[in-house]
Amino acid sequence: MFRDRPRLKYHCVEVIAGQNACDAARSLQHLRVLSAGAPLLPLKTCDHPATCKCVYRHFDDRRHGPRREYEHATKVLPHKGAERRMGHGRRETDDY
Repeated sequence: MFRDRPRLKYHCVEVIAGQNACDAARSLQHLRVLSAGAPLLPLKTCDHPATCKCVYRHFDDRRHGPRREYEHATKVLPHKGAERRMGHGRRETDDY
């Protein structure tokens, strides 16, 4: 069923603690982990693994919220003063 979908580089999961979840599962809530490094469910330290209702929530990316470029309230405006850079490059191949 999922074999046709391309594998995403930063695909991640978040543990969703089920009803009567153990403390270990609750401590992992709201923590996104790359799929390859995600712990197997039920967790090794689960208090009741036979009746565990914890599941994964899948995400295409680990990031939460907006990207950094959108966090800035103002954009940097180009410099309007005179160009003061006089020198050329330092490499031998740079034209003088």
